[in-house]
Amino acid sequence: MALRSASRRTFLKSGVLGFPTIVPGRVLGQDAPSNKPTIGFVGTGNNGTNWMRIFLRDERVRVNAVCDVNLQGGGYWDGSVRGREVARLIVNEHYGDNSCLSFADFRELLTRADSDAIYIGTPDHWHALIAIAAARAGKDIFCQKPLALTVQEGRAMSDAVRTAGVIWQTGSQQRSDSNFRRVCEAVRNNRLGRIQTVRVGLPRGRPDYGRTAHLTDPQAVPEGFDYDMWLGPAPEARYAPARVGVNFRWVSDYSGGQVTDWGAHHLDIAQWGLGMDGSGPVAVKSPKGRFDEHPIYDTATEFHFELEYANGVRLICSSNERPGVRFDGRDGWAWANRGTHEVSAKGVVTEPLGRMETPLYRSTNHITNFIDSLFSRKPTVAPVEAAHRSATLAHLGNIAMMQGRELQWDPRSERILGDEGANGMLGRPYRGDWTL
Repeated sequence: MALRSASRRTFLKSGVLGFPTIVPGRVLGQDAPSNKPTIGFVGTGNNGTNWMRIFLRDERVRVNAVCDVNLQGGGYWDGSVRGREVARLIVNEHYGDNSCLSFADFRELLTRADSDAIYIGTPDHWHALIAIAAARAGKDIFCQKPLALTVQEGRAMSDAVRTAGVIWQTGSQQRSDSNFRRVCEAVRNNRLGRIQTVRVGLPRGRPDYGRTAHLTDPQAVPEGFDYDMWLGPAPEARYAPARVGVNFRWVSDYSGGQVTDWGAHHLDIAQWGLGMDGSGPVAVKSPKGRFDEHPIYDTATEFHFELEYANGVRLICSSNERPGVRFDGRDGWAWANRGTHEVSAKGVVTEPLGRMETPLYRSTNHITNFIDSLFSRKPTVAPVEAAHRSATLAHLGNIAMMQGRELQWDPRSERILGDEGANGMLGRPYRGDWTL
C-alpha cells in the first residue's frame, strides 16, 4: 500500500535542521510491520497526549513514536503528570508490546524512515520550526492551533507545506462540528442576506490550568527536563514552574493568550463563514486591552478590537461578547458555539441546501478526516493557509492592543501599512542559532 506517489517521496534535500538526508521507508519498500501509516507525536503534554489516545482508537494507523523535551513531570492540566515516558507507556499498553520509540529531540524523529506523519502538540513558539522541518522531510502533519506565534512564521509554514505537497490538518476542530458548518453554509449561501457584522466572543481572564501560577520564583530545572530545548528560539529566561506546562499560553514569548488560544477557533469560523480562507481584513479598529500584571504572565485578560473587511463587513472580537460566533445579515442572524446553534428564523440552517446552493467541506470527525486524507491524498477540512489567515487576525488584534493604536493591513502583501513599529511585531528575533 503506497500512501504517496513515488514522484514526491523521493530523496529529500540534505540538512533538515542539521540532520542528514532521509528517505521515507515506503519509497524503499520498507513498510511498517503493521503495514499501516505510522504517526509520531511531538509534544506529549496536554493536547498531545489527549489527542494521541483518540488516534490510537483508529485501527487504520499506528502510533510508533513519541517525542518531548520532558521525560515526565507535572504542571499540565489540573497538575497532572505528562511527558514522553507517560505517553510511551500509554502506546505500549494499547498495542500490548514495547515497540513505541521515544525521543527528546524532534529532529531525531524526523530522520526516521518508519514514520509517515507527525502530530505537533508543542507550545506555539515551536510550531513553525518543527512543521517546516517535517514538511521538508516529507511527513504529513497534524498541527495544533494556533498555527504559529507570529504572522511571519505562519506564512513560512504555509509556503513550506505547499512546496512539499504534504497533507496538513490544523487542530481547529470546530470545522468538524456540524453546528459551525451549517451556520457557515447559511452565511455563504446568502440565507441571512448581506452580512454586516460578525461578533466573536472569546473567554476573558487567565485560568491557572496547571496549578502553577504561584510558582514564579526561579528554581533548579527538574531532572529529565531539557529546559534549554523547551525555550528553543524563545528569549532566555530562568526556569520557573509557572512558565512551562499548560500555562505557557499566558506568556507572550510563547503564545498570545486567550486571543490566540480561542481566537484560533472562533476567528477561524468567522473567516470560514465569510469565505476569507485565503485573505483577511484591511484594518484593525478600536483596540482596547487589559494585560496581566502577573510576574511572568503578560498576555491580555480583557480585550476588544474590530476588524474591517474591504467589502464593508465589520468583525468585533471581544471578551465581552457572547462566547461563540454570530453572523448578522440584513435578513437575519445565526450564532454557533460548540455543540449548538441559534438562528433568527426557522429553517435558516435546517432547510436542506438547494441545487443552486454550495455546500462547505463536510467533516464529522477531525482525526478521521486527517486519516482519510492520508489515504486519499485529498485536502483536509482545516488547511494550513486557512489556519494562517485565521491566526493572523488574532496576531493583528494583539499587536494593535499592545501598540495602542489602529492599524491598516494589506492582506496581499501581509504588511501593516505606514507603521514600521507595528510591522516589526509581525515576526520575532530567534535566540542563539535557531533560524526560521
